[in-house]
Amino acid sequence: MMFIMVMILIYENNTLDHSSATLPCTNYGLIMVSAFLHPFAKPTRTDFRTLVRGQGAVVYDNQGNQYIDGMASLWYCAVGHGRSDMAESIARQAGTLAAYSTFDPFTNEPAEQLAEKLVSIGPMKDARVFFTSSGSEAVDTAMKLARLAHVQAGHPERTLIISRQRGYHGTAYGGTSAQGIPPNREGYGPLVGDVEQVPADVIEALATVMSQRGNTIAAVLVEPLQGAGGVFPPTEGYLESVRRLCDQHGAFLIYDEVISGFGRLGTWFAAHKYNVRPDMVTFAKAVTSGYQPLGGIFVGPAVRQPLEADPAFFLRTGFTYSGHPTACAAALTNIEILEREDLLARAVHIGKRLSSGLQSLADDGLIASIRGDGAVWAASHHPHRDPMVIRDKMLDLGVITRAIGADANTFCPPLVTSDSQIDQIVDTLATVLNAL
Repeated sequence: MMFIMVMILIYENNTLDHSSATLPCTNYGLIMVSAFLHPFAKPTRTDFRTLVRGQGAVVYDNQGNQYIDGMASLWYCAVGHGRSDMAESIARQAGTLAAYSTFDPFTNEPAEQLAEKLVSIGPMKDARVFFTSSGSEAVDTAMKLARLAHVQAGHPERTLIISRQRGYHGTAYGGTSAQGIPPNREGYGPLVGDVEQVPADVIEALATVMSQRGNTIAAVLVEPLQGAGGVFPPTEGYLESVRRLCDQHGAFLIYDEVISGFGRLGTWFAAHKYNVRPDMVTFAKAVTSGYQPLGGIFVGPAVRQPLEADPAFFLRTGFTYSGHPTACAAALTNIEILEREDLLARAVHIGKRLSSGLQSLADDGLIASIRGDGAVWAASHHPHRDPMVIRDKMLDLGVITRAIGADANTFCPPLVTSDSQIDQIVDTLATVLNAL
């Protein structure tokens, strides 16, 4: 593979003599980087691993190395890599109507069919589905719809969005503003106003804020299972209490299920697992297992009603690729696979085997503790362990994990991962920890 190389000049000071034909070599260094500016990476990094192929729970790089994908790429590849049925579905739709806007007055069959299918498996049977291209877009849109619905209901003063510490809600401006991971908020200047955070599991803190600002609250935004913030399931009774507080103060409850949706917890959505109904649910990632970019929002009746009350009202939000027919076709096939291969049940099995293996490492003192639910787990390390070092050493041994926060490595394998591959993930972690 050929890369376009870019020369970056890094100056020791901010002065440059433009009259000089040459630059003193002491004033700068030269770094050769690819033209691709990578997300969530140091802009100066040059030693990326180039992945070229995937099959099932394994991916391969351009040097012939293979890796068990312990993270389903980035929490999303539920049905596994390299599936011909997914590729054929995408090619078939791309060969008929690859893309077309769904802005008024247009629609397409895959988008309509997918919306109906999603409602049938979703946590709210009386919902409608708004499509986006990503989880970040979905979160931003849910925040907008929450405020807009209150305006349409005659309550424009309801603008406050309450989120939780440790919550990850994407990287658009709305989601960044609701971000509960401080480093992800730094350096961007003023963010979206009227967004407030409370401690993740302290219901009293949420109750205090809501009692103080009750008639100004638009919505409470939560990940039922916090993912990128460290894999934290809800404490017992927490979601039920949040639901009661929202009902008491007239606020909408938004679930961010970008990670927990589509079988990851052994149910279609965390709302099913924890049996607490929200007013909106954001989704993305495993809706297509990453074969096409797609996200969206389940818009429940409490939000639908004020938006639909005035026949003259025009919804002025959406994205170029909202309801993208090829992405929707991919999602329909992905959901069919999840159903046909009973991968929700497989998620339960994977979770039990993975958590049992990790717990054995905790029992042996190699890790401090484990936390998680379904088929997503985190190994929490002793203070002297560096999760990033552990990630890199596991990668060298052929297993992909993700370093989260200051204390943990996370595991979220595809739902087609074999028992032996799960065991290899755990054994590789043990090998690395024993060598440190």
